[in-house]
Amino acid sequence: MAETYKILRGGLLLDPATGTHAPRDILLKGTRIAEIGAPGMEAPEAAEVVDASDHLLMPGMINAHSHGHGSLGKGMGDRWTLEHLLHAGPWLNTGRDFADMTLSAQLNAAEMLMKGCTAAYDLYFEFPASTTEGLNAVAEGYESVGLRSVIAPMMADLSLYQAIPGLLAAMPEEHRPRFEAIRLAPAEQLLAMSRAALTNWRFDREKTRIALAPTIPLHCTDDFLTGCRDLSEEFGVGLHMHLSESRTQVVTGLERYGMTLTAHLDKLGLLSDRFTAAHGVWLDDEDIARLADHGASVAHNAGSNLRLGNGIAPARKILKAGLNLGIGTDGSSSADDQNMFISMRMASYASRIMSPDTNDWLSTPEVLHAATAGSAKALGFGDEIGTIAEGKQADIVFLDLNAVGLVPLNNAANQLVHAEDSTAVHHVMIGGEMVLKDRKLTRVNFADLRRKAEAANERLIARNADLRDFSIGLEKYVSQFCVGIACCPYHEHRFAGHAHDGSCRH
Repeated sequence: MAETYKILRGGLLLDPATGTHAPRDILLKGTRIAEIGAPGMEAPEAAEVVDASDHLLMPGMINAHSHGHGSLGKGMGDRWTLEHLLHAGPWLNTGRDFADMTLSAQLNAAEMLMKGCTAAYDLYFEFPASTTEGLNAVAEGYESVGLRSVIAPMMADLSLYQAIPGLLAAMPEEHRPRFEAIRLAPAEQLLAMSRAALTNWRFDREKTRIALAPTIPLHCTDDFLTGCRDLSEEFGVGLHMHLSESRTQVVTGLERYGMTLTAHLDKLGLLSDRFTAAHGVWLDDEDIARLADHGASVAHNAGSNLRLGNGIAPARKILKAGLNLGIGTDGSSSADDQNMFISMRMASYASRIMSPDTNDWLSTPEVLHAATAGSAKALGFGDEIGTIAEGKQADIVFLDLNAVGLVPLNNAANQLVHAEDSTAVHHVMIGGEMVLKDRKLTRVNFADLRRKAEAANERLIARNADLRDFSIGLEKYVSQFCVGIACCPYHEHRFAGHAHDGSCRH
């Protein structure tokens, strides 16, 4: 089949490294960028002309950490910690069929596209256990909208109440049997499912990839973690984990393993250039060095980290160590949106709280790089996406220069990170295809998507009403216990760099 050509004429091309822009025409051949040249550059006679005048052209942003199942859970909680969110997981996610899973992925993808994101690492959750059918349903959801994705089933073989010692005993005695009865699928079942999915993956890997996500170290037995490690090595796919996200996790990890969570994963051989650590709020200097030595990545979710009260990740230390940094939104039930412009702004602002020295703050070009090329590396796409350059995939966002946040256009990098809110997103191209045109999705009808999402949400809320009321009624016990752990002096000594005796009293 003969290759098709398109020529983008009249646009301003962003240089993310400097924040400058210049008039450029871009020739596309098939899904890739063939040539970038001065306005009026020659193009094949049959090339389709795409009018890019009055537009700033930027690389599609790439979401290094999302949870597609959360798209149906927007606004479900307010003053929730991470542990509150995990406690709410059963009522938020129980009772979904495969059509619901496809729908939630479609809604997640639609929001990202409408806000200038062209690829995402999705750690989807299926309760009580991931299945190949569920994995395929999520992948189909992303493909139907046109977003690139890496789908990683978020798996664990220990429940929250098994993972945090003492939490079950902190619950009212009459309710303990109900929590004791919560059991996730055993490691053998999850690993068998993962192998089957990896072996029989039927999707186009240029667009839709598969990875593994043993969700949180504490929620996974060592046998399960090493099983995921072996599958990752055998199939050459990514491993993505929530790592040192909350103080509760860090203190509990030190108590259980006698070392940091990162050190434990390193001991088990999980760290590699295929490994992505989400959040990393409480990584210490040795943890960062370990991850950097293995060529791993960190998915920085500044908005979610603040929303759940976990703190601020040491982004400058991560970059200084030579560790790859990507930017993510987290899920919509923990950060409320899939807006990478907001995630970039949060990353920029949060870095300024960490140090009075402005040299330690993230610059806007650094933030843009993390949200594009850095995230591309975290997803395992290397340099195939994340830049507008000859030979790369044509994943391009067209920003309307009439949008007020870009008027006047002084420094595009500064304005995209600090002023833009996705209002300017006019068209989005992925692999040379317009998947968003004139602010409308081209592959799916958003009105139909909205109708289906509202109907599904109404049904699921009604179905899980009793479980929801029961769980909310016991939130205070989760909160009080986990606050006690987080305030443990052992935690304070560890991160002040003091010696400790390997014990924790909370």
